Amino acid sequence: MNPEIVKKVVEAALLASGKPLNIDRLMHLFAEGDFQPEKNDIRKALTEISEDCENRGVELKEIASGFRMQVREDMAPWVSRLWEEKPQRYTRALLETLALIAYRQPATRGEIENVRGVAVSSNIIKTLTEREWIKVVGHRDVPGKPAMYGTTKQFLDYFNLKSLDELPSLAELRDFETVNAELDLQLPGLEVAPEDVAPTPESDNESSESDNQEPETETETAETPVEDDDTSDDDDNNETDK
Repeated sequence: MNPEIVKKVVEAALLASGKPLNIDRLMHLFAEGDFQPEKNDIRKALTEISEDCENRGVELKEIASGFRMQVREDMAPWVSRLWEEKPQRYTRALLETLALIAYRQPATRGEIENVRGVAVSSNIIKTLTEREWIKVVGHRDVPGKPAMYGTTKQFLDYFNLKSLDELPSLAELRDFETVNAELDLQLPGLEVAPEDVAPTPESDNESSESDNQEPETETETAETPVEDDDTSDDDDNNETDK
């Protein structure tokens, strides 16, 4: 089979597929009666496709599950306008929990809570599990046999990673809110429970100040009728004088 045909078949398959394709899956696209390309032929075709995309708005990306065609990151501001609904951002608590699992895996829920200093909401673990970003990889040999969590291939695919080795070093990590704003991460349908976010001293102070201000507002409101009564008494006195 002509190498150009192999390249066209691979490119068409990557565009038509809704998920990444590895080399073995691409090999199965060719029927047994057809010319069977070698793995090196498939790799060569992938390399040429990647080179063809250098000056285009799409790119060929190798991730944990295989290869996929995707929009380049610098095209996101324009392409994102195809979706009218504004995506909901990840919470700080969810990002911290996911990061601790990724860097300390396997990690138990108790170990995550010891690092964060607050309880981990069941809603966070449930959400990460339902999105198949984390999974139970075993149980710690301690009383209670707590589950140990680790990341999945879906986690690597979503964050454009081929392996955990491509995770940034801890020294390179910055504030989670900054990372969230830069990546514009999405989590459709996630409703954050109040206990998901750890209270900060500033928020506690603001709550205390607002609590202290409420009685003043009520007092001012209560004094208003008294002023009206005084005014009505003055009017009565003026009528009497007349």
